Amino acid sequence: MATISSLGIGSGLDLNGLLDQLRDAERGKLEPIKAQQAQQEARISAFGRLQSALTTFQESVDKLNDASLYQSLSANVRGEAFTAKAGSEAQPGSFSVEVGKLATAGTLATQRVASADQPIVDQAALDASAGKLVLNFVGGDVPVVKVDITANSTLEDIRDAINARDDAGVSASIVHDGSGYRLALNSKETGAEASIDSTNFEDLVVGNLATEPGAIVTQTGQDAALKVNGIDITSASNTVEGAIQGVTLTLNATTAEGQPDTLRVEQDTLKVREAVSGFVKAFNELKDTIGTLTSYDSESGQAGELNGDRTVRTIESRLRAALSGGVGEGELRMLGEVGISLQRDGTLELDDEALDELVSGNMAALGEFFAGADEAGGLAGQVNGTLSQLLDDSGLVNRSIEGAEGRLERLDERYGRMEQSIERTIERYRVQFGQLDAMIAQMNQTSEYLTQQFDALDAQLGRKK
Repeated sequence: MATISSLGIGSGLDLNGLLDQLRDAERGKLEPIKAQQAQQEARISAFGRLQSALTTFQESVDKLNDASLYQSLSANVRGEAFTAKAGSEAQPGSFSVEVGKLATAGTLATQRVASADQPIVDQAALDASAGKLVLNFVGGDVPVVKVDITANSTLEDIRDAINARDDAGVSASIVHDGSGYRLALNSKETGAEASIDSTNFEDLVVGNLATEPGAIVTQTGQDAALKVNGIDITSASNTVEGAIQGVTLTLNATTAEGQPDTLRVEQDTLKVREAVSGFVKAFNELKDTIGTLTSYDSESGQAGELNGDRTVRTIESRLRAALSGGVGEGELRMLGEVGISLQRDGTLELDDEALDELVSGNMAALGEFFAGADEAGGLAGQVNGTLSQLLDDSGLVNRSIEGAEGRLERLDERYGRMEQSIERTIERYRVQFGQLDAMIAQMNQTSEYLTQQFDALDAQLGRKK
């Protein structure tokens, strides 16, 4: 049987070329399925973009539905000595803050030894100290910390043993002061009581100190000192909590005597403005996404992936109803009353002046309008309820995506079946062409044989051609 590579050799016909043409013609039957596959893939992608835009809009709605947004306070500082952050328990007010001292950590440098990497702890000294390096602190929760040390330890070994203890209360390093090596201990926490006070280092290394060991150098840590509205306050940390209710102060520098910095705790109107602006922006971006997905260009005939889609029309209708409906019995009931108007093209427009007036003069009414008495009571709650119905796992958008995915899966199966059918057809053609090629080759051989026989007969009879 002739193979694909030898088709036509016997007959002299271009059977390979003919087979390729037949294959192309058969595979042309796949093109409509490919087009439908591309269409469903485009729809799935388009619904994904729509879902993302709806989710972004829902996030902006969630911010407006948070009642604490309308009660939040900001801490504004005039000066450079500290920063401040207002928490949920803060109360509005103005405070003068004078920073006299910053909290510092205590330090201690031991006497010198001659080398950092030679043994300095012998067994006798270790036994006398019960195998421990003792760190004494001024006070605090743990006034004494004991670190295990082994015989023949170097200064580096002692440093590493201290740093291996998370509860050592100090960090250790080695300092070379030009005359020898010292173990430098720095308290991990600021404040007087957390300050490192003394050690038994000299007892451990007795007999191995440098020729000129020098004195132990200690710098005691100190507490921060400040005045709030003239009241003296101390703090072990530069992060001060409780001095002003609900406010955390972070001290950075001292103030000049008699020249305090000023802290004002007041309603955070900026967050509310940003939340309302973000709501309008996210909705308009959603509308823009929908417009792109449902567009139609009459000149080019090009249509968006979801042009004419019933799901999109339903989404727009539900959102329009949620936004244009009234809210409760409060002072504000409609979007237009908070400076947000629905335009003819379906987008929202924000009147900044109207919003500023409400934010500055009637924050409570604004909060009641958007957040309501409970999560579903205000406009934001109503809109969020609509969005949840659209975006839930069983919601309209996911059902549309699942429908398109199901159609695509069936198209893939159909494509596979048709492709197999085409290959079977081409294989049948190949077999038939092989048979045809062999038959013609046989006929050619027979014809050639007969010609030779006739020529021989003519020669015997003396006939001339």
